[in-house]
Amino acid sequence: QVQLVESGGGLVQAGGSLRLSCAASGRTFSTSAMGWFRQAPGKERDFVAAISFSGGTTYYVDSVKGRFTISRDNAKNTVYLQMNSLKPEDTAIYYCAARNLLIAKTSPREYDYWGQGTQVTVSS
Repeated sequence: QVQLVESGGGLVQAGGSLRLSCAASGRTFSTSAMGWFRQAPGKERDFVAAISFSGGTTYYVDSVKGRFTISRDNAKNTVYLQMNSLKPEDTAIYYCAARNLLIAKTSPREYDYWGQGTQVTVSS
């Protein structure tokens, strides 16, 4: 089992920044690919960013490329999502996810464990 706890969400004005953190416990974090997903009201859970077990490979949805950065610190069992130049359309609940394999994927079906989510609200 893996437990994931997100933090760092909040209310920010458009153009501002937030850094989300996801602390993992349980299974060996360093052998898990990690992902960030988001879900807006009335919409499906969508892929945002993913990172391989070593941090050597990252993926982003086109809408956040150049604005968001995913990273991980395996010594701290933590994955981060730095979000800059935030837009109102980034408003959603952001979820951290882990998979039992090394390679990152972009589909939520590929992930085995999920955090409880953290709310991000961007005002215009």
